[in-house]
Amino acid sequence: MWMGIDLGTQSVRAVVATDDGAVLGSGSAPLTGRRDGVRHEQSPDDWWSAVCTAAREALRDGHRPRALAVCSTSGTVLLADRNGRPLTPALMYDDGRAPGRGPGRALWLLREYGAGREARVLHQADLIVARLAGRLLPTDSSHALKTGYDAERGAFEEPGLPEGVLPDVVLPGTPLGEVSREAAEETGIPAGTTVVAGMTDGCAAQIASGSLTVGSWNSVLGTTLVLKGVTAEPLRDPAGVVYSHLSADGTWLPGGASGVGGGALRAAFPDADPAALDARAEDFEPAGAVAYPLGSPGERFPFTAPEATAFLLGRPASDADHWAALLQGVALTERLCLDYLDLLGAPVDGPLTFTGGAVRSDYWTRLRAEVLQRPVRVPQYSEPALGMAVLAAYGAGSADTVADAAERMVRLRHVVRPRGGERFTEPYLTMVGELERRGWLPGPLAAHARARTEHPGSTGSAGNAARSESTGSTERPT
Repeated sequence: MWMGIDLGTQSVRAVVATDDGAVLGSGSAPLTGRRDGVRHEQSPDDWWSAVCTAAREALRDGHRPRALAVCSTSGTVLLADRNGRPLTPALMYDDGRAPGRGPGRALWLLREYGAGREARVLHQADLIVARLAGRLLPTDSSHALKTGYDAERGAFEEPGLPEGVLPDVVLPGTPLGEVSREAAEETGIPAGTTVVAGMTDGCAAQIASGSLTVGSWNSVLGTTLVLKGVTAEPLRDPAGVVYSHLSADGTWLPGGASGVGGGALRAAFPDADPAALDARAEDFEPAGAVAYPLGSPGERFPFTAPEATAFLLGRPASDADHWAALLQGVALTERLCLDYLDLLGAPVDGPLTFTGGAVRSDYWTRLRAEVLQRPVRVPQYSEPALGMAVLAAYGAGSADTVADAAERMVRLRHVVRPRGGERFTEPYLTMVGELERRGWLPGPLAAHARARTEHPGSTGSAGNAARSESTGSTERPT
C-alpha cells in the first residue's frame, strides 16, 4: 500500500491506497493563514501540525505504507536554515508583494527578512519532506518550476541569488530518503517508509485523474481552476502564460492556473446552500447576466492581467440567476483556456477529465460538459493525495511508468455526455468581447476563440498534426 499527502491552501489531506486503487484510510486537517490586502502568508509550523493530524487519521487502522510522496501548492516558498527549520513565514502562491514566478519571490524573501548565509529556499512540500526525513533533501523539478528551474536545461535561473540558496533538484518519483524515528512518533507513519519526490498539487490531481497519455487533459476546479494536459514535447508559449512540467515518464505536462472558480461563489454567497442553488440554477440556462468570476484581483490564465477584476454584465433576476451566471462564467473561462491551448498548437480534443471539489456538484459537472460541448470523465476518487500515492508506488518500483501505476490505481466513476445545443455561444462571445474591450485578452486569442466558435473543428498551428495522438483512449469500467 502507498501513501499520499496533499498540502492545500485550506487543508492538508492524506490517503493510504492499495496497489489496485482502493482507498483504505484518509485524514485531513484544516489550515489557516494571514490575508491582508495583497499579503497571503501561512505558518510552516502549522503545515507540520496538520500533516501529523491528517497522517495519524489516515493510519488509524494500523496500515503500513511502503512509500509516500507529498504535493503542495505551486509557487509557495519560504526560507529555512540548513537543518530545515523555518526562518520566515511562507509566502503563498498568490501573495502579491513579490513577482509571481521565477527567482523574484526568493529574492524578495531574502531582502525582506535578511536571513543571512544559512538561508535556503524551500517549497511547501520540501519543508514537510525535510521534517519527515530529519534532514534537508532535494526538491523535485515540478515544485522548482516557479522558482526559476528550467527542466529542459536542468538548471535554475539565478539572477542575484547567493550561491547555495537554491536546493538540488531531482525528477518526480525519485526515492529521496526514509521517514525518521522522530517523525514516525509524531505522524504515525512507520519509520523507514520510503519518501519519494513529489509534484505540485495540479500535477498530483492530474495523476489522480489518470490523464497521462499524450493528448489527454485534466481540469481541476476548486477554489480556482487549473487545466493540465500531456504533450510529447514542451508547449511553447511566448507570453509565458502556459508552463510545462516534466513528468517522471519523460512526457511534458503543460497547463495553467486561472483565478476563476469556487472562491468567487463563496465570496458572492458566503452562507449559501450550494445544492439548493444548483437545483434552482437549472432554470437559467443561459443566465440573465454574464460573469467573469475571479476570486481575487489578477488573472494568470488564459491571459496575464494583474489588473483584472471580476465583473458581471447585466442584472440577475434572482439569487439563483446570479448563482447560475457564476457557474456558467467559470465554464466559459474553462472553454477560453482550451481555446488558448489550441491556439498554441496543443492537442486538445483528447480525453478530458474533471477533478477537484467542484465534481461534488453533479449539476455543475453537467453544465461544464454542456458549455464545452464534449464528454468528460469523472474518476471515483480524484484527490491530489491519491495522485501522490500513485507516484509513490511508481517511485518504489511497483510499476515501470507513472502511467502504468495510474492505469492500475485510478478508478473511473462515470462519463458525462453533453445533450447538445449552442445555448452558451452568445454568453461566451459576450465574455470574450468584454475581456478584449477591457484590454486584458489579447486580440489573437479573442479572434481564435471566435473562429473556433464559428468553426468548431478548427485547430491551432499544430493541432491537426497532434489530433491523431489525442483520440485513442478507451473508457474503463467502474
